[in-house]
Amino acid sequence: MPTPKILLVDDTRLFLELEKSFLKLSPVHVLTATNGIDALEICRNERPDLIYMDLHMPQMDGALCCAVLKGDPALRSIPVIMVTSAGKDEDVRLCSEAGCDDFLTKPVNRKEFLEKGRRFLNRIDRREIRVECRTPVKFKAHNVHFSGVSADISSGGIFVAADIDIEPKTAVELAFEIPETGCPLQGIRGKVAWRNCAKSLSKPDLPPGFGVEFIELPKEAAEIINSFVEINKQEQI
Repeated sequence: MPTPKILLVDDTRLFLELEKSFLKLSPVHVLTATNGIDALEICRNERPDLIYMDLHMPQMDGALCCAVLKGDPALRSIPVIMVTSAGKDEDVRLCSEAGCDDFLTKPVNRKEFLEKGRRFLNRIDRREIRVECRTPVKFKAHNVHFSGVSADISSGGIFVAADIDIEPKTAVELAFEIPETGCPLQGIRGKVAWRNCAKSLSKPDLPPGFGVEFIELPKEAAEIINSFVEINKQEQI
């Protein structure tokens, strides 16, 4: 099976690098362009399987580029996800009139970026980079306090090893400390995304417990967790 191609189009290199980082775990080939003219040339030569395109760009903006793509019988089937400025109804109207298949708003959220892309290309992997993290965890569920030990962590969640039967979607509040930082992290709210039951381990490489998706993460806690993941990820990719 050929490797799918995804074209990222944005005149700001920072946004291109950010979007590329979202696709690190996906088995895809990433192409980039900084304006609509270059994007059209790439589309004609490479025939990407999916395009993420910024609306506001020099030389040829995203709306015109999308309209040209959708008007070309050879290219119109390529899904186009437009990226617009948040809260601007005019931007949404321009994207719709251009014939885009979906749109995102800046600042781009990783989870939404991947979920929208997966609608059109199932090879996109929505997992986040997880690194080993062994630290005691206190958590509260159904107004009852428990304790466990983390096994790994990502910017979006944590796996807690604990001898407790807890249902997916259960709201939890967590408190723990990232190793070697000395900074206690509290007030972290999340929900149980999945569980690894002792009687039937869905992931044998992990102990019995459950995975938590972060729902409310204080800014300082997010910065500490992201820094820890960034430092340790190279050893585990």
